[in-house]
Amino acid sequence: MIGCGRQAALATRLLRGDGCAAVQILDPRISPKHWDLVIAPEHDGLHGGNVITLLGSLNPVDDLWLAGARSAFPAFGALPGPRTALLLGGPSAHAKFDQAAFDVLATQLQTLLERESGSLLATTSRRTPVEIRARLRQRLARLPRVSWYEPGEGANPYPGLLGWADRIVCTADSVNMLSEAAATRVPVFAFGIERVDGRPGRFVDSLLSLGRVRPFDQRLSAYPVTPLRETARVAQEVRQRLGLRD
Repeated sequence: MIGCGRQAALATRLLRGDGCAAVQILDPRISPKHWDLVIAPEHDGLHGGNVITLLGSLNPVDDLWLAGARSAFPAFGALPGPRTALLLGGPSAHAKFDQAAFDVLATQLQTLLERESGSLLATTSRRTPVEIRARLRQRLARLPRVSWYEPGEGANPYPGLLGWADRIVCTADSVNMLSEAAATRVPVFAFGIERVDGRPGRFVDSLLSLGRVRPFDQRLSAYPVTPLRETARVAQEVRQRLGLRD
């Protein structure tokens, strides 16, 4: 039995036993002893003999997933490179992003793309304020090669952005988007790292110290990349600890 989140934690806890092993994903907010295994992000600070920690969040991004994304969104492959994927989050309890911050980001991206003549593939999230979406979309639309997506505008091209990107720029507030970007094989640049604290801040610090992510700058220079593939590692550890057969 595998569950994720606090609501599922009750079910996994009650169903444990009688030949059923229970694995809980994310901190259940009570002692991990009630489950056979608990999987939690390292930045949550949960520890125990049956706790498996990971850097960031679980996600499906691997080489096969990326190949499928490129196949599903072939039009992005026809855009001139370098293709820069822009993943936009927004303010939260641990992230102080305002209009001024996004204006700085837009100005620097405009300068870079006008110099390189590449393409920009941008997507917002539900946390991106409506007024910031509109302003950024208007400003970046001046560039010659821009693909812009907002939630609800047809099929979500997010996998295609990750699959076809030559590099990724991601706001530092989103653990999920940064985790998915870090699982690709291209450089990742975090914007606004000085604006996040708490658990997201600790996660960004880990990515920076690992060398998988670099701070956003006006060059976005390429660097050697080793994909961060935590999902496969965690799955293998679960199989080993529970004695599951292939």
